[in-house]
Amino acid sequence: MMAKAQRERVVRMSVEQPLWRALTAYRVLTMLYAVLLFVFTRENFERPWVAVAFLAVMFVWTLVTLPKVANAASCTKTFLVADLTIALTGVMLTPVADFHAQQIDGPTLPSIWTAGSVLAFAIKGGWRWAAFASSFVAAANIVERGHPSQDTLHNVLLVWVASIAIGYVVEVARASERTLARALEIEAATRERERLARDIHDSVLQVLAMVQRRGTSLGGEAAELGRMAGEQEVALRTLVSSGLVPATRASEDAAQGAVVRTVEVDDDDDDVGRARPCDLRSLLAPHAGSKVSFAEPGAPVLLEAAAAMELAAAVSAALDNVRRHAGEDAQAWILVEDWPEEVIVTVRDDGPGIPEGRLAQAEGEGRLGVALSIRGRLRDIGGTAELISVPGQGTEVELKVPRGKAGQAR
Repeated sequence: MMAKAQRERVVRMSVEQPLWRALTAYRVLTMLYAVLLFVFTRENFERPWVAVAFLAVMFVWTLVTLPKVANAASCTKTFLVADLTIALTGVMLTPVADFHAQQIDGPTLPSIWTAGSVLAFAIKGGWRWAAFASSFVAAANIVERGHPSQDTLHNVLLVWVASIAIGYVVEVARASERTLARALEIEAATRERERLARDIHDSVLQVLAMVQRRGTSLGGEAAELGRMAGEQEVALRTLVSSGLVPATRASEDAAQGAVVRTVEVDDDDDDVGRARPCDLRSLLAPHAGSKVSFAEPGAPVLLEAAAAMELAAAVSAALDNVRRHAGEDAQAWILVEDWPEEVIVTVRDDGPGIPEGRLAQAEGEGRLGVALSIRGRLRDIGGTAELISVPGQGTEVELKVPRGKAGQAR
C-alpha cells in the first residue's frame, strides 16, 4: 500500500489586491500626465529648471517604487512617509517654478499624482491613515496658494473625503475577508470531523454493538465483555456527536476572522484512480443475497470512483440499519436507476418502519448513522438522501447523485 503524504494548503483570499493594482496604474498614469502637462505649458514657467528637476525625480521615483505599491506587505511606513514627502515638496515648489500659478489657480507640479500618495495611506492603514496624509496635503495646498480660492478648497476637501471613504471601505473589506475565511475554516473542520465520525460509525461502533449483542446472548464472561463493549460504544458515540460544531456556533465564531488552513492527502496515484469512471453496479452487487434483492440496469452505471464509493458506502449503511432495526429476517431491495442527469439508488425493506421522531431522538443520543453515514456522504458528493418510512410498512431510502456534481466529491 502506497504511503500518502499530507500537505497543508493555505487559502489566501485578498479583496484589497485589486486596489493595489489600480493604485500602481494610477501612479504611472498621473506621473505621465504631470510630465505632459509641463511639456505643453513650459513657456509659462519663470524657472523651468526647477520643474524639470522635480519631475525628473518624481518620474524616477514612481518607476523605481512600483514594487512598493504591489501589495500591503511591501508598502512599508518608510516608503509611505518618503512618498508623501516628495508629493508635498512638489506642491511647495510650484510657486518657485511658476510664480503666476498662485494667481491663476493653476495645477501644482505633481498635479493629481499627489492623490496617489494619499490613497496608498488609505489602502495600507485605513481611514485614519488616510485622514493623516490628506490633512498634510490639504495644508500644503493652502499654504502654496497663499489666498486659496473656492476651487482650491473644493479640491482639497474632495481629496480629504474621498481618501477617508476609501480607507473605511478597505477596513470593512478586510473585516469581511477575515469573517469569510473563518467561516470557511470552520466549515472545512466540520466536514473533516463528520467524515471521521462516519468512518467510526461504519466500523468501530458497529463492532462494539455486535460484541454487546453476542456477549449478552452467550452469557457468562462473554456477557461482562458485552456490557463493557456497550459502555464503550455509548462513550464513543457521545464523543463523536459532541465533536460536531452546530451551525449557530459556527456563525458566532466566524466573526473573529482567520486564514483558511486545511490538510489534504496528497497521493497522485490515488487521485488518478478516484477520477476514473467506475461502474456502480460492481460496488453494489456484493450486497445481493437471499435477504437482499438487487435490480440493476443492463448497461454500466458509470460515476467517478470517489462518488461511486461514497454512494456505495451510503447503501451499505442503509443495509446495516435494515439488519439492525428490522431484524435478520427482514427482506431488502436495492434498485439502481441510471438517468442522463442523475443516478438514483433506492434501498427498501419490509421491516416495521421508523416511528415518528425516532431519527431526531437517535441523533440526540449520538447515533448518527442516518445523519452522517447516509445524508452526510450524499451531501459531500453533491447529492441528496430522502428517507420515507411508514410504521408497519417498512422504510425506503432514496439516494440521488446529479452527474454534474458527482465529480466534486472530496
